[in-house]
Amino acid sequence: MSTLPGDTTLTGVSDASSQEETASEGPVPPSRRHRRPLSNVVLHAPQVLRALVRADEIWLVALAAFVGFFTGFAVWAMTEATQFIHQILFGIRATERLSAMVELDPLRTLLVPAIGGLVLGLVSLGIGQVFRRRTVDPIEANALFGGRMSLNGSLIVVLQTIISNGVGASIGLEAGYTQIGSAIASRWGHVFRVRRNDLRLLVGCGAAAAIAGAFNAPLTGAFYAFELVVGTYSLGTFAPVAVAAIVSMAVVHALGGAQFELLVLVPTRIEGLDYIPILALGMLCALVGIAIMRGVTVTEELFRKSRVAPWLRPAIGGLAVGILALYTPAVLSSGHGALGVVFEAAYPLRYLVLLVVLKAVASAISIGSGFRGGLFFASLFLGALLGKAFAAIMAAVTTAHAVSPVVCALVGMSALAVGIIGGPLTMGFLALEATGSLPMTTAVLAACVVSALTVRRTFGYSFATWRFHLRGEAIRSAVDIGWMRNLTVGRMMRREVRTTHAETPIAEFKTEFPLGATQIVVVLDSQERYAGIVHPAEVHADSDNAHRVALIRHHADTVLLPQMTIKEAVAMFENAESDALVVVDAADTRKVVGLLTEAHALRRYSEELDRRRRELSGE
Repeated sequence: MSTLPGDTTLTGVSDASSQEETASEGPVPPSRRHRRPLSNVVLHAPQVLRALVRADEIWLVALAAFVGFFTGFAVWAMTEATQFIHQILFGIRATERLSAMVELDPLRTLLVPAIGGLVLGLVSLGIGQVFRRRTVDPIEANALFGGRMSLNGSLIVVLQTIISNGVGASIGLEAGYTQIGSAIASRWGHVFRVRRNDLRLLVGCGAAAAIAGAFNAPLTGAFYAFELVVGTYSLGTFAPVAVAAIVSMAVVHALGGAQFELLVLVPTRIEGLDYIPILALGMLCALVGIAIMRGVTVTEELFRKSRVAPWLRPAIGGLAVGILALYTPAVLSSGHGALGVVFEAAYPLRYLVLLVVLKAVASAISIGSGFRGGLFFASLFLGALLGKAFAAIMAAVTTAHAVSPVVCALVGMSALAVGIIGGPLTMGFLALEATGSLPMTTAVLAACVVSALTVRRTFGYSFATWRFHLRGEAIRSAVDIGWMRNLTVGRMMRREVRTTHAETPIAEFKTEFPLGATQIVVVLDSQERYAGIVHPAEVHADSDNAHRVALIRHHADTVLLPQMTIKEAVAMFENAESDALVVVDAADTRKVVGLLTEAHALRRYSEELDRRRRELSGE
């Protein structure tokens, strides 16, 4: 039987009293001789579990299922909480959905978003006094921090998202779903001390579980994780992500949560000629998606320039959303209820266009004013409206060959979501799981590819990565680039440095540093600060022994700092056109702490790059 670290009961060592008891009682039965005390089993259980998770991927899959269970419960709880708030504040029934209402009490419609925005602002102000650290989302966590997320910060985001959606702000809960699911996964990964790459995978499992539970679509959730949170797909990563998604969906089913369903009749066949307008609709959705993302940025900038206190901005934004909702309640909340109505109702073209504008403006105002949430479901709703408007325009222009409004609505729903959120496979699988039609899914994928290419070539960002770009972060996806920030000059430099002084005569230098002794000598000034670099071969080639070292030094003004990343260091080498540079503690003190060569920096970069490549490919 194997022994556990620190379990002295298994080593055969015992005190005198135990020996006396054994002698008096006679021979110990084998069943009792190696029995472990219950306290030791409980004490060492966490160590054993951590070792199993780190050593065997089957146990990592089990941990992913555990994450899926808790995430599914969180998705159900958030959904029920917001629906309950809608019932209380807007006076709707439990079977009704806020955005699907034909009319609401005008006073409630106007005041609830405004007062709710004020409450959100005050709550956020109070939380900000206690919790000052910025909370990162799953994409940023996986790209920069190796999957590390704050559970406390994520709970704050969940609270803000529930308040925002509950008071009718035109945003969805999906950002809150993925935030809490990924944070739960990150916390459990930290408890089990999993490796960096496994922690990133667990964060993807949490995001997959969140989307799968919210949309009753495990494939959609899995590929949302692969495309947007993990950043890559491999056979080694599929099992944990898929298991987390399936478990979460099962938990939401078991709890009786409201499911995402599109009860529509789709054609059994899509004609080849239909693909021409379908691809055109995909390009149109991409352009509209770019306009919406720009609109959110402009709205945020206007609120920032207005000099209105941040805690008061959600109240103003809520009042604006309430005014828009007086025309139609469809602009409120994420639009779950209204989406089903859009597929069934025969709206006139003018109303469809107006609803697209109102919903887009309401979403931009909601996010720009400080409400917390995302554009995932809002983009689905807007896309469906845009698709039906496109079909109505085609029918008005020509009746010779018109594409079905239902087909256009499904294509627009997915293509606009790809333009804003990203993930063409994610939206393709959403269409497949919502309709069960393979021909419809093929048409959706074609439009999604066009939408993704159009956004990539003309804009270059999804909504999440665009907001990172505005903050100055170089994040284009969730692929791990945090290792580049961890690979600093301080970690790569050589601390053993041979030095001389600037006023040292060349004759003395030649004696102290004969040819072959070293390749680089660092020059210091009279105050022991960095003053340049000299090469012994160049010094020995100087025949005037009366010269001082200071006359042939190089790169006196070019130094590296320990906190510089590998990317910054390589750029310094290229600009200085030097094979080696000195590392100083700070730009003002210039105390030499090490030396870094370009060859060593490039070799370390190549090694880390190859390591990440092997991790991504599952080798």
